[in-house]
Amino acid sequence: MTESSTAAAETEQEFAYPVSIEDAGPGTKKVSVQIPQERIAAKLAEQFKEVRQQAAVPGFRPGHAPQKLVEKRFNTDVREQVRRDLIQESYKQALEKNELQVLGEPEFDNPDDIKLPADGAMSYSFQVEVQPQITLPELKGLKIQKAKVQVTEANVDEAMKNLRQQQGALIPVEDRGVEEGDYIVADVHVKVDDKEITHQHDAQIVARPGRIAGISVDDLAKQLQGAKPDQVRTFTVKAPEGHSNAEIAGKEVQIEIKVKDIKRLELAELNEQFLTGLGFETEQQVRDALREQLDERIKADVQRLMREQVNKYLLEGVNIELPAKLSDRQTDRVVNRRAVDLMLRGIPREEVEGHIEQLRGGAKEEAVRELKLFFILQKVAQDQNVDVDEAELNGRIAMIAAQRDRRPEKLKQEMSKDGSLANLYLQMREQKAIDKILESAQIEEVEPTQAQGNAGASA
Repeated sequence: MTESSTAAAETEQEFAYPVSIEDAGPGTKKVSVQIPQERIAAKLAEQFKEVRQQAAVPGFRPGHAPQKLVEKRFNTDVREQVRRDLIQESYKQALEKNELQVLGEPEFDNPDDIKLPADGAMSYSFQVEVQPQITLPELKGLKIQKAKVQVTEANVDEAMKNLRQQQGALIPVEDRGVEEGDYIVADVHVKVDDKEITHQHDAQIVARPGRIAGISVDDLAKQLQGAKPDQVRTFTVKAPEGHSNAEIAGKEVQIEIKVKDIKRLELAELNEQFLTGLGFETEQQVRDALREQLDERIKADVQRLMREQVNKYLLEGVNIELPAKLSDRQTDRVVNRRAVDLMLRGIPREEVEGHIEQLRGGAKEEAVRELKLFFILQKVAQDQNVDVDEAELNGRIAMIAAQRDRRPEKLKQEMSKDGSLANLYLQMREQKAIDKILESAQIEEVEPTQAQGNAGASA
């Protein structure tokens, strides 16, 4: 690079656009940028010079067409290109020099009026949602309650029963109507004021608390009690205000269920075939394995309750104002993070989807809480120098893959494509940040009900 070109490059880097910033509401900034006339002229000259060197103009060799002819022929395209380049360059500089951590996309004021002027400076302004400034409370020596939980023989008995249910068989029912716990095939119709909104034929239903058309029905077994094939049961429930279907959101909904088939679940017998099918020789070996699983689950639940106490302390101790309009991308991230959490806790996919719909449609307050906590925990992780390495991430993916009977590498590819891999990384980072706080906490062991009832922490 020549001496003159080096000097030109340094001048290019040193150019600073006049920028002013003002508050425009909670977590929102209004940024005004001015692009001076001399900067516009310099960029136009630079762009026309480049076009002249490359443009094919009839009757002239490349680079030899008269400057005036090039300017006349390519004036519109060049000016539009320069306009875009200057906005992009000045926008980027405005964010970087003022250390604005932007959430979502900017909202330009009167974007159609941002045009390259024939003479004088060009000005534009935009509003952006920015990451809130956070001042953390004291994090050392928090008083945290830890639940004292032990696995009992009754717990193992219940786990054994669940295992026998999983390995059980569905037996056709012919001599009675529906009873609690039965597995039913039915046609379902959902109506509002006798107008059918949606329906599903041959729906698979279990006579226990569940969801119909995205609506929780806690007394489903009672509503279907005694119904026989070809009989219809109709009952009314209220859909949540935030239901994804606007036609039924917040309304009284009539659910009509026509029973077509009934089966009862017969538990698998505790015999040699059952044991060998699971890879064990004796019932005691199965019980020992179940006890070990329960121990691990309890440890995870106890840790989760302790983390929730830290979360509550942080939310109560940090004054944070979110942007007035939460961007869709941020809300989606909250939903995605919650889905990952549910999967890690072993919740089946269909139930996860039900929780996601509930979060997206009706739990905006919960979404706001999650978003606040996200910003706070990212600050904690940054201050505590907490990060997640590739081995830790792969280990967690392998665990999820095992729960879902998938190949880890295939699952990782899918998670990378749909964005859930990045959310898993963030979630793991947050958990490590909380665990870092717990390392210096004052832990008091208490009864489980007391720990759950006092899910808070104090300094």
